[in-house]
Amino acid sequence: MHIGLQLYTVRDQTAQDFKGTIRRVAEMGYEGVEFAGYGNLSAAEMRDLLQETGLKAAGTHVSLLALQEDAEREIKYCREIGCPHLVLPWLGQEWINEEGLKKLAPILNELGKRCRDQGITFAFHNHAAEFTEVAGAYWLDRLFEAVDAETLQCELDTYWAAYAGVDPVAYLKRLSGRVPVVHIKDMTPERTFTEAGAGTLPIPSYIEAAQAAQSQWYLVENDAPQIPSLESAQRSLAYLKGLK
Repeated sequence: MHIGLQLYTVRDQTAQDFKGTIRRVAEMGYEGVEFAGYGNLSAAEMRDLLQETGLKAAGTHVSLLALQEDAEREIKYCREIGCPHLVLPWLGQEWINEEGLKKLAPILNELGKRCRDQGITFAFHNHAAEFTEVAGAYWLDRLFEAVDAETLQCELDTYWAAYAGVDPVAYLKRLSGRVPVVHIKDMTPERTFTEAGAGTLPIPSYIEAAQAAQSQWYLVENDAPQIPSLESAQRSLAYLKGLK
């Protein structure tokens, strides 16, 4: 498995200097990045930046609205920069119910097929809300039952699963072979974000389970760093490398 950084972690820095921040991330020793926006770079510019820094495009987060407006544009960008995973990062609460699921499943099925036909893996990234029970099962489970595994994969955010009271290890086992990317972050005793290894979550067990589930990338993320964001990213990377 490879270690990458979800760039949402350092969004304060990318907003000021996108290219310079990417170079800093590469200098830290990360192997790849997951995008949360492209800093207004064209695909050609992004491809050149990745080549310059040696970073891989591990994935990209693209909103449902953007995909519905122009999925072809988003898929083409992924193809041109060599990004294998296009991830739906978030859904509004209006979708997290029975009726929302019925409407959403065919939309994601169609988007997933379009991605698959062009060699891109389409995936869904969870927060805590998707572990709401709907008709006796987690809404997230219902989603993965409604959309075929060849069409929709899972990017499991271990923090949000744990926050919802779900065991990420058990969930990784349940979705083995369907979780190519795993988000790694840690939780303070007060249930807020912190750097990997600085909190209460049993991250080594998550990594072991992710390896067994055939995951390909660990992606560091901190939704709200309490120290400078690049320092946060560096600390998490150092911890994960220490586990290897």
